[in-house]
Amino acid sequence: MSTKAAAYAAQTATSPLAHASIDRRDVGPHDVQIDILFCGVCHSDLHTARGEWQGVVHPVVPGHEIVGRVTKVGAEVKKVKVGDMGAVGCMVDSCGSCPSCARSEEIYCDKGDVTFTYNTPDKHFPGKMTYGGYSKSIVVTERFVCRVPAGMDLAATAPLLCAGITTYSPLKHWGAGPGKKVGIVGLGGLGHMGVKFAHAFGAHTVLFTTSPSKVEDGKRLGADEVVVSKNQAEMDKHVASFDFILNTVAVSHNLDAFVNLLNTNGTMCLVGAPATPHPSPAIFPLLMKRRSIAGSAIGGIKETQEMLEFCAKKKIVSDIEIIPIQKINEAYERMLKSDVKYRFVIDMASLS
Repeated sequence: MSTKAAAYAAQTATSPLAHASIDRRDVGPHDVQIDILFCGVCHSDLHTARGEWQGVVHPVVPGHEIVGRVTKVGAEVKKVKVGDMGAVGCMVDSCGSCPSCARSEEIYCDKGDVTFTYNTPDKHFPGKMTYGGYSKSIVVTERFVCRVPAGMDLAATAPLLCAGITTYSPLKHWGAGPGKKVGIVGLGGLGHMGVKFAHAFGAHTVLFTTSPSKVEDGKRLGADEVVVSKNQAEMDKHVASFDFILNTVAVSHNLDAFVNLLNTNGTMCLVGAPATPHPSPAIFPLLMKRRSIAGSAIGGIKETQEMLEFCAKKKIVSDIEIIPIQKINEAYERMLKSDVKYRFVIDMASLS
């Protein structure tokens, strides 16, 4: 059984997002139904809606930065109750039995059995694909619902479910903190959260940007230094000095300039997901200082909840621009031009 929900969908890779009606499964014993209040707009939404990644199945209803009110729970649900504020990020299920899932690192499920919030076959709704948060409601297995701490700005909390955890998790994993020098490459939806978290963790935080106009904003967000990466003299001042660099840029670019800034045993972690691959890095700069290039996805559900609690304690949220759903296509075009500070968030009350 299912119910209808209003949504915005891309019917093809070339069509604009427009009003649609989608099916949501009925609430099962372990399910939570959420009326969506706000949904952040991620670059992944654009890549998927426009078919830029492999395996996209249209129609696509994007959106995996979801905050809303719990309106119904299954008989076995313990985590949340009706009336609570709930949040849903990039995934809505996994195998639940492998070692990675047992460690609450569901995104790294050893069986590869991750159900993403949109554009994945829905194991709970045979024959259907998952549809995301550009909609009035969503039904999610209890394990993949997070609780929103009291007092948080709900609209500005929504991007934490992707942009937040995508930067929090690697910074924590690689030990960003006092005594460490940490670089953040790019000041966009991910990068601005990376700066905020690195600063909050106590690391000496250096922002890299190609835009001189972003220098003051970077410092406002918590950067101790801002380097305009097109200025080679500025880059040269930091050669072989970083313990960790978080590269958030979502377009293909040469990585060597940043590899050279890592100290011995330093790591650069990539979290931006470009539509085309980066050029292969030079080998000797990696070999001669035992440097590493790594990648990181979002964190698991336990870590996502931890991040939300950390943000509530430190009063960290995303810098956002709220839009009605009717402006989503315009927002995509602006996002491609980096014309947002720093995350669009859809007010889902605008969806009738």
